[in-house]
Amino acid sequence: MIQIGEQSYTLGDPVVIVTMIGVVAILLLFVLLIMAVSRAGRSARIVAPLAQQMGALDQRVQSLGDGQQQLAGGLSHVSEAQAASQANMLQLMEKRLADVTKSMGENLEGSSRRTAQSLGDLQQRLQTIDKAQANIEKLSGDVLSLQDILSNKQTRGAFGEIQLTDIVSKALPKDSYTLQATLSNGKRADCLIHLPNPPGPIVVDAKFPLEAYEALRRADTQWEKKEAATFFKTSVRTHIKAISEKYILEGETADGALLFLPSEAVYAELHANFPEVVREGFAARVWIVSPTTCMATLNTMRAILKDARMREQAGAIRKELALLFADVDRLGNRVENLDRHFHQASKDISEIKISAEKAGNRARRLDNFDFEELAQGEENVVPLAKPDR
Repeated sequence: MIQIGEQSYTLGDPVVIVTMIGVVAILLLFVLLIMAVSRAGRSARIVAPLAQQMGALDQRVQSLGDGQQQLAGGLSHVSEAQAASQANMLQLMEKRLADVTKSMGENLEGSSRRTAQSLGDLQQRLQTIDKAQANIEKLSGDVLSLQDILSNKQTRGAFGEIQLTDIVSKALPKDSYTLQATLSNGKRADCLIHLPNPPGPIVVDAKFPLEAYEALRRADTQWEKKEAATFFKTSVRTHIKAISEKYILEGETADGALLFLPSEAVYAELHANFPEVVREGFAARVWIVSPTTCMATLNTMRAILKDARMREQAGAIRKELALLFADVDRLGNRVENLDRHFHQASKDISEIKISAEKAGNRARRLDNFDFEELAQGEENVVPLAKPDR
């Protein structure tokens, strides 16, 4: 129990309890206040350097802000410069792109023109190749046809005759030869050339020992070559003998005949490797000719024919020359007469000029009434007579 003045209170009394709680609370508050003041002092002592640091930090922050502002300005300038640089770069790139586009366009246009021209040239060449191929195909067909012709003896003989006819028709006048001429013995010659005596008409007969020549070309072994050479010599000798017996007639034809080989290769083979056969032909008075040598021989015959015709026409030529001399003499006389006429005409013209000049002088004097000078200058003055009525 607690005694306060006259009143006494027990510890269980609510008033005591509340009072004690209030006192305790006040004490606690006072302690807390003291502790807060103490802590405030310590905090002030602690905060003072912190405040200084905060001030410095504030200055640094301000400096940083200023630097940030300067950096922002610099970045703005850099951004503006970068934008200007980008704009210039874009303009330059656009210009270069335009130039490149133009150049590419020109190059593409030139390339297209060159390509078109190349394609045109290629097309022309292809057309030329097509034509050449067509010609080759035609030539191949002609070669096959020629092989077919030459494989048959009758057609081969006709081929030689046609070639002989072509050569003779180009070298000689039409009236100087006869094709497929029949002789007195009933034999028919491919061509009879009408040469004057001597030597007289000469026969040209076409022969083509193609089979023997082909066998000679195909021979590989020594035995085959020997057999083919024998076959070739036998064929040519047979032709020489036939021409000598059929086409050399005494008193009708020349003392010789021509054997026409329509192949330069066969002719060259014969003269290169079989000269004894050629000499046998000479002995039989049969001269072997090829297309080239036949043309040369025919040109010589043409000269002989021309000389013979000149001799035949010698009398007519002398007569014509006499007439020509008479015409020339007559022409000379007529030229002399014409020259005399020209001389007389020139003299007459000169006298006419003199008379005209005198008449002109008289007319001028009359026009000037210079009668005294006229009387002195002219002795024979014609008096003026009274005209008759």
